[in-house]
Amino acid sequence: MAARDQLFLLPPLFPDPRAGLGPYHCPECLQVEGLLAAFPFLRDRVEVRYVDFPRPRADVVALIGTENQSCPVLVFAGEPPAGFAAAGRAPSGRSFASGYAAIAAAFAAAHGTSLPHP
Repeated sequence: MAARDQLFLLPPLFPDPRAGLGPYHCPECLQVEGLLAAFPFLRDRVEVRYVDFPRPRADVVALIGTENQSCPVLVFAGEPPAGFAAAGRAPSGRSFASGYAAIAAAFAAAHGTSLPHP
């Protein structure tokens, strides 16, 4: 089986011990969850991984470094899709898309999903 892109999300409900309230959700992660619900075939094409809120997020750090561990983040298995210009590049050389808008654009370029309306 070929390596797949990895999508890292925070779970829909998570505690933040620093804030003392909650549970919380990440608004951008839930927007990406909406894309996964609207285009269910994405779950077959992308490895979806949930990481805990507290940092460091070891699985993300191992791929793209401490400075790039915000969620949501899509780490490409290889090069970013053709026509996608918003990729970041980690010190490790791995390319990634960070945040809802960049991930939505990457999905559109690679998988033919729709783009967010401006």
